[in-house]
Amino acid sequence: AALRAAGKKADLSLIVADEPAVAAGCFTKNVMCAAPVLYCKEVLERKQKVKAVLTNAGQANAATGDQGYEDAVNCATITAASLGVTPDDVLLMSTGVIGRRMKMEAFVKAIPELPKSLGGSAEDAHRAAVAITTTDLVSKEAALQVTIGGKQVHIGGMCKGSGMIHPNMATMLGVVTCDADVEPEVWRGMLRRACDASFNAITVDGDTSTNDTVIGLASGKSGAPLITDEASADASTLEAALTALLQGLAKSIAWDGEGATCLMEIEVTGAADDADARTVAKSVAGSSLAKSAIFGHDPNWGRIAAAAGYSGVQFDQNDLAVRLGSMQLMEAGQPLAFDAKAASTYLKETCAKHGTVNIFVSVGKGSGKGARADVEQFAWGCKQALERL
Repeated sequence: AALRAAGKKADLSLIVADEPAVAAGCFTKNVMCAAPVLYCKEVLERKQKVKAVLTNAGQANAATGDQGYEDAVNCATITAASLGVTPDDVLLMSTGVIGRRMKMEAFVKAIPELPKSLGGSAEDAHRAAVAITTTDLVSKEAALQVTIGGKQVHIGGMCKGSGMIHPNMATMLGVVTCDADVEPEVWRGMLRRACDASFNAITVDGDTSTNDTVIGLASGKSGAPLITDEASADASTLEAALTALLQGLAKSIAWDGEGATCLMEIEVTGAADDADARTVAKSVAGSSLAKSAIFGHDPNWGRIAAAAGYSGVQFDQNDLAVRLGSMQLMEAGQPLAFDAKAASTYLKETCAKHGTVNIFVSVGKGSGKGARADVEQFAWGCKQALERL
């Protein structure tokens, strides 16, 4: 639709279910949320199932006022007409430049052409994943399958994200399709928790987008038993698979962060609960000082300790432990002697191959109200190149 400022890369993606699928969504908490975010929230309040997801790249339709919302509704209406469904059967996602009205004349003309190129092959899925990218260096797609009730259940997903990445749901655009049979409220709970453990645990530059959206569709076509209880074994299997898929996609976003030269993975243990552990992990992942130390191949672990300390989570500093890769740097709040040259070499070699720097932080023994043994959470960030900073 020629919505991008430059280049000839496709800028429209359309995903269509054979029949209406159970729908769930997670969205940005940015007050300046985009028109398609507002539209999707309203649709999902009214409906449990949808038929299609239309995504455009190049223009965000954010900070566009009443006209932007009217444009979003118009896009859904035209898409619905081209598919023979109602506007409420269509969800929308947009990404691109904020504060400019959509190029509606070109957009409207292009939408009816999309159903003509629909397909179910891996190549079709790849084309859709490429079409939603903006500053991404690579497209991001993944799929897996699990067995539920003796039947194979398939889950696939695609996402985009490289800049304006910071935890606050969902830090990017993404669509998950699944053929499990699951009750709407159960499916929505699964997607929310999976997003918290994945897309809400990454940071690149500290900016939370206006357009962040993750849509999950479950068709029920696998033939597996209907999942009605989120505490059931089948529900646990499905949610574990969904979480694994989204964590893989989330890490690919952090790895592909604008200017990134390595991925940071922070594992936190010993917190009172998941929320505290996640908060500490996010604090370390988002620390500019910790990132700059890694960029300089400097094992200045005090910056990691400081980031844990200002996270807002209360813990006894005498319980703090820090490990970089296989090297223990602090234990029980006491600094340890370590080979600084070896630690620097670890950082240098990991960054040289665009690898993963592993940081481990323990803040206690999990004692306290609501504590669970070995509570742990992960967060992912990236070390950015000097040119980007």
